[in-house]
Amino acid sequence: MNVFKELYQNRKLIWKLSKNDFRNKFAGAYFGIVWAFIQPMVTVAVYFVVFQLGLRVQPAATGYPYICWLVSGIIPWFFFSDALPSASNCLLEYSYLVKKVVFKISVLPIVKVISALFVHLFFIAFAILIFALMGKLPPVQIIQIGYYTFAVICLVVVLSYLTCAIMPFFRDFGQIINVILNVGMWATPILWDKTTIPNIPGWFDHILKLNPLYYVVQGYRDSFMNGLWFFEHPWHTLYFWAFVLVAGLISSKVFKRLRVHFSDVL
Repeated sequence: MNVFKELYQNRKLIWKLSKNDFRNKFAGAYFGIVWAFIQPMVTVAVYFVVFQLGLRVQPAATGYPYICWLVSGIIPWFFFSDALPSASNCLLEYSYLVKKVVFKISVLPIVKVISALFVHLFFIAFAILIFALMGKLPPVQIIQIGYYTFAVICLVVVLSYLTCAIMPFFRDFGQIINVILNVGMWATPILWDKTTIPNIPGWFDHILKLNPLYYVVQGYRDSFMNGLWFFEHPWHTLYFWAFVLVAGLISSKVFKRLRVHFSDVL
């Protein structure tokens, strides 16, 4: 509860630092923050050319073009894979603030997450534009995209408090996170559709759903294409928030236990 209290009391500072962090990422580049949007767009274009035009991959019959299916699922992954490594590294990047006794270091992971959120919100609007250009406007369930955005924010925040607390003591942990993200990209049905796999065993589907990002990615596609509400998956919704709660309790305990040592190791 003390962490939430600190975050609320320092909300103006968090907002200011988040905007500065977003601008500083590309401060030395000629095109500045434009690169924050160009790189994901190029990545989507490459995946589209490889999987749609090259391999002729088609999702299950949804009535939507492949580009719509791809974009609706990859947007939350872009946010997660950008925010988690950045937030994990926040104590190292802002070590000069960590060493200040009066500074509330608990705000730093949130700063990184909000900084990544700016690009995420742009790509939600970009996805809606793509759907409109394809003549496939999202169903009314698109209004719940705010819920799933909140869900992925909560997920990355609780995980980042754990990972950022470990990073000062074990610098190689950042490389481990990158490896896990590379595996997670393919372990989560983002570029491939599990319904197109013939004779898929039931246990395999259950294993996929243990990944909390599966819930978010599927939720984005339910909002953009499938026209399903989040409460139509009650057990999966319950599992996701139980995972976030347990991960949050563990992260807060670890962060609180290690925070007194941060300034010493940095």
